[in-house]
Amino acid sequence: MLWMEEEALGQEEFLYCCGAATQLLKFGSADCWLKGISSNSTKVLFLIIPGNPGIVCFYKPFMRILYKILNQRYPIWAISHAGHCVPPEDMEMMEDVELEDVFGLNGQIEHKLSFLRKHVPKDVKLVLIGHSIGCYMILEMMKREPKLQVLKAVLLFPTIERMAESPQESVKASLVRWALQSLQSLDETTVSASLNLFNVDCAANAMYMGSQEMMHVVQRDDHTIRRYLDKLIFYYGYNDHWCPITYYEDMKKSFPEGTIHLCQKGIRHAFVLDANLEMAQMLTDWLCTDIAKLL
Repeated sequence: MLWMEEEALGQEEFLYCCGAATQLLKFGSADCWLKGISSNSTKVLFLIIPGNPGIVCFYKPFMRILYKILNQRYPIWAISHAGHCVPPEDMEMMEDVELEDVFGLNGQIEHKLSFLRKHVPKDVKLVLIGHSIGCYMILEMMKREPKLQVLKAVLLFPTIERMAESPQESVKASLVRWALQSLQSLDETTVSASLNLFNVDCAANAMYMGSQEMMHVVQRDDHTIRRYLDKLIFYYGYNDHWCPITYYEDMKKSFPEGTIHLCQKGIRHAFVLDANLEMAQMLTDWLCTDIAKLL
């Protein structure tokens, strides 16, 4: 069917969320269970919360692979950070101001919660996939909105503590390196996504959020982690300058019963540039038991 072929390719759209231009990337629609794709009665949405820069098209190859591995059974969406993607010509970066400091770290968290309230039915179970600072956002979302129907939260290369202490480069240097590495990619989608970083407004918004990350992501939220530990899956990099291996070791000591993995495959923090297949395969392996319960 034509609509299935279109959804398998991914659909991009822009909307205003909290008054800020927001890009949404969709593989599958939220009502796919009504179209006969899913034989189960449980409504499930996989939602990706990106790192910084929060440009959803960087995740398109990963989402396409994951959607295929899951037999197109569940919709997989990614929501950009507010103001990180260049909007269409007929849209401004900001509409009416609905949320103070929407481009800041706290504003971006509220931005995601607002999107869920307005665009995702309350009875839909969520598989949240966070990358880098997106992991911090997910923990905050679960803390602020405990009624969210979170089935699992997968936290990839989680920057959830002591960011200013980690041996990383500056936010500006990191964005420049990301852009240059993206332009070297053989994937046309990745190259296209990187062009957002050459837009002055998008780059400024990403750097502004990054500066707030350094100030506010300090102490690990052990209370929230302990409360939702059975729903959380952590995946740390072996050589991750944003999240050194000592942070993984500390997590294992604090939560020995938790599902906390350390990468043994040499995958870098920016996995979307060259390790989409490996990550999609691992993620489905981790979730196989939970997914099986839905069938």
